[in-house]
Amino acid sequence: MAPHTTSPHRSRKAELRKAALARRDALDPEARAAGSVAVAETVMTIPALAEAAIVGAFWPIRSEIDPRPLIERLFARGQRVALPKVTPDGLVFREWKAGEALVPGGFGLSEPRDDLPPLDPTALIVPLAAFDRRGQRIGYGAGYYDKAIARLSGNGPVLTIGVAFSVQEIEHVPAEAHDRPLDHMITETGPVPLQRD
Repeated sequence: MAPHTTSPHRSRKAELRKAALARRDALDPEARAAGSVAVAETVMTIPALAEAAIVGAFWPIRSEIDPRPLIERLFARGQRVALPKVTPDGLVFREWKAGEALVPGGFGLSEPRDDLPPLDPTALIVPLAAFDRRGQRIGYGAGYYDKAIARLSGNGPVLTIGVAFSVQEIEHVPAEAHDRPLDHMITETGPVPLQRD
């Protein structure tokens, strides 16, 4: 079956996504802010992340965990950061520097300007709607990160770090053949112990 076609898995994922996002939306804004800082501090302790010359991050939307505290710490450590732009061909990452203006994109996103050169990160901070302890994630339904991880992996290993609030954990993600488990999953309570099959 081709990725992202209609299937029982897709409809189950939609139900799980809706429930996890409702739990995330219900979090107190102050708890979300404190949780975002806690996640940033934990992510910075991942040894392999320190070796990445370019880290792909994202700009938050809605009640999403805020990766900006993490981006600030990456800059302080001297690492470069790239943000994604949604294009018809998938995600294109462009370098972003502190203070640079972002432009409005689709889905309510803030994206880097089109005149910035594309870069391929070797580490990705991955947003998600829900996750399980196998490192599987449910995204927002369009498959952009699945495709980006597959494309970037063609250049060599890509470190993938999922970030979310603990209320977004579910028992089991109905993974499909194209879904790739994340290398790390971090919430405000710390690293999630991942169970590999």
